[in-house]
Amino acid sequence: MSTRALRRLKGKQRGQEALDLGDLTSGDSPEEQAGAGEEEQLDPANVSPPVDRKPNSRKSKKNKAQKNFSNIYELICDTDNEAEKISPDEEAEKPDENKTSGPEKDDNRDAEKSEEASSKSLSGDRVKKKKKKKKTKVTSEGGQEAAPDDDIDVLLQNLEQSNGFSLQNDDCGGPDRRSVLHVEHRNLNPETELKRYFGARAVQGDQSRPRQRNRQFHRSTWMTNPKDSWPRFSRPGISMTLLQSKDGIHYFAFEHGRDYQQVQFKFLDAVESMDPNNIVALLQLNPYHIDSLLQLSDVCRIQEDQEMARDLIERAMYSFECAFHPLFSLTSGTSRLDYLRPENRAFYLALYKHMMFLEKRGCPRTALEYCKLILSLDPDADPLCMLLLIDFLTLRSREYQSLLQLYQDWEVHRNLSQLPNFAFSSALCHYHLSQQEDLDPEESNKLRHKADVMLQNALIMFPGVLMPLLDLCTVQPDATVTSHAFFGPKSQIGQPAALSELTSLYVGRTCSLWREAAVMLWLEESVKEVLRRVDAKDPLVEDCQNKRKQRYQSAPRNIHRHVLLSEIKEATSSLPLDVTSQPVMSFDPLPPLDSVMSYTRPERQHVGASNESTLSLFFRSLLPNFNLQGGPRQEGDMEVARAGQELNQEVDRLMVAMREMLANIRFQEPPREDNPYRDEEEWD
Repeated sequence: MSTRALRRLKGKQRGQEALDLGDLTSGDSPEEQAGAGEEEQLDPANVSPPVDRKPNSRKSKKNKAQKNFSNIYELICDTDNEAEKISPDEEAEKPDENKTSGPEKDDNRDAEKSEEASSKSLSGDRVKKKKKKKKTKVTSEGGQEAAPDDDIDVLLQNLEQSNGFSLQNDDCGGPDRRSVLHVEHRNLNPETELKRYFGARAVQGDQSRPRQRNRQFHRSTWMTNPKDSWPRFSRPGISMTLLQSKDGIHYFAFEHGRDYQQVQFKFLDAVESMDPNNIVALLQLNPYHIDSLLQLSDVCRIQEDQEMARDLIERAMYSFECAFHPLFSLTSGTSRLDYLRPENRAFYLALYKHMMFLEKRGCPRTALEYCKLILSLDPDADPLCMLLLIDFLTLRSREYQSLLQLYQDWEVHRNLSQLPNFAFSSALCHYHLSQQEDLDPEESNKLRHKADVMLQNALIMFPGVLMPLLDLCTVQPDATVTSHAFFGPKSQIGQPAALSELTSLYVGRTCSLWREAAVMLWLEESVKEVLRRVDAKDPLVEDCQNKRKQRYQSAPRNIHRHVLLSEIKEATSSLPLDVTSQPVMSFDPLPPLDSVMSYTRPERQHVGASNESTLSLFFRSLLPNFNLQGGPRQEGDMEVARAGQELNQEVDRLMVAMREMLANIRFQEPPREDNPYRDEEEWD
């Protein structure tokens, strides 16, 4: 039943009670009525006239009635229950407002309640209900215990809060992983962040105007907003199945239908042709083919058509979301997709490319939400290595507490302090928290001291970060820093290849966060303190040096894949030769070596042999059974093979005769005339 129907039902019942005033006043005992009559006769001077007293008492009673009725179900009750629910504060206020005896109070209260019920309107009830709800929320937040019959809305709200807390504590693989990677639906929409910056009117624009009548009706989705300019959606042949459920975690996988597999084979042929027009032609027939949308988006991005590139990625995400399983959830953190399956990789790549477009568009908070979503799909393997990016997006969106929570919760089992990005970003996060104005001086000094210690430890552990960072920030370091062996060129040359790949990735991505003047002064102070500790032969310096030599020998494949997707020049130049020498497809960069293939591409038949001469190919076009090497071609019938062999012998004799003829050919010079300048008349 809707709230409007309940209001109507409430108004009708209260109106009916107000019409029968005699029943309400006659409900008292005869003794009380007689007592009231005697008091009115004995002392008429002390009792004020009812006409003068009713308006003031009516307003006070109206406010008291609002305090009593905390939800709509309390209005449908007996008068005895209403009398029992009067609060002690109201009882204390009654003697001041009404200077009458107890029987007269009961009579006046019943009569006034009945008259108020008949005079209230629906609009008035609406406003008063909002005030009631606000009052109940304040009392519940204050910690006061309410009776079970006081407010059903408060009980339901408490029940929802208790259920939400229990769901957040249910981990799918670690103690606090659900709370750290919490994803909200409203934060997946970039318009939510843009409205916060520019206002709803500036973001909506033409969307507030009435749309055309012949518009397409798309399915409502969370990740993208379908556009009317898109082709009409039809099932492309992608579906999602539930593989298994274990310990509250659901493992899903995308599947390709038979028709979609044929389109996939045509797409691979189009990629091998190295012609983007073939992909465009394929998309015209199959407008929601995922890999074609991803590949063509990269082509448009290279041609600096950012709007079309972003639109193609959104169309691919819409196609994926329409194929979701009913149990697949973007926000619960219990859904898993295995990157070893090629059908699932396209979903990872579509989310990653969409996230990068959002970051460049100026929506770091929305990009952070997608980063957490990608990480929640496989937090253990982390196929796209989102831990190398989540700190940058967190600092961009100024979500400092969430970064510190992730660092504290995952440091034990993931050893995040050994990654250069977390070592420096966590220190920078503490610094920004210490600069907040609403903090106490003692708390600010405490955070600043912790930030100094963390930055100094990060510089001691990763000294090769400082000079490239200052170079990209266009800052000239002091001569004492450049001439020191700890931060000099030796620190960059001597570090392992995997560590140089991580440091160059962090420097190329987050150099803009260190260009602030205050941050650079803080960095300068920490560098001077680190040099002092190095000269004093701090034991931490030697310990970190030994760790650098033992660790970072070779980077895993997911880090190489992340570097390729990042397209940061400083990082791609440090990739090993075995990665740069192999071909990299943008729709599937560096696929896992142990991929789980559900279907394979049929082998293509190559006509002709590459080691045969042009003359041999010419004779083969005339005689299909011809073989210059002299061996018979594999045929089903032996007679055909014998005939082909004899024919090859005859052709060999013919070839020998032709060679001899060509060798004995002598070209005779034309005769020379004695008088080449004779007149033309001689030819007549």
